[in-house]
Amino acid sequence: MASKVKEFVSEQAQVLAEQATRLRRAPGKAVRGAAARSAKGIRALQDPVRVVTHSGVKLTNVSHEAVLSLMALQLEVVTSALSDAAAQLERVAQSDNVTDLVRGQADELRAVRERVVSDVNRAVSIVRDAGRGARAVATETYAKVAKRAQAKAKAKKTRTRKEKGARRTTTAKRQA
Repeated sequence: MASKVKEFVSEQAQVLAEQATRLRRAPGKAVRGAAARSAKGIRALQDPVRVVTHSGVKLTNVSHEAVLSLMALQLEVVTSALSDAAAQLERVAQSDNVTDLVRGQADELRAVRERVVSDVNRAVSIVRDAGRGARAVATETYAKVAKRAQAKAKAKKTRTRKEKGARRTTTAKRQA
């Protein structure tokens, strides 16, 4: 076991020494190659960044529409509550006896209950639609960014395998 570890370490040292020798002989070439690879990597980020930025704009629009709808609903709720309060006070002022007053209050409570249920359903619908919109944006973004990256990685693996296969056949012919 120890001999295998020593052998591995010596192999790695030899590989590193060869790389150091190559770098010493052609430092400019190595730097140019590293710069070219870096530039290629940065260019490859342009499309994903663009997609994510557009998705951010779409998500902002979805949330903006949801907030506008919720604010409009809130305005309606407050307006109707104030109107109902004014109507109740008018009914109190115009009632001749307590029986009419209580009957009017009971009718008003039923109407308020129905309106509250309706308003809650509208609010849930607004939030549900916003969630669906956000999910659609996220799904679209994932499809555009992650799946492209997976396809590129798969294509690169295939190219590498083909190149290796071609090299092996060439090497095999030379040995024969």
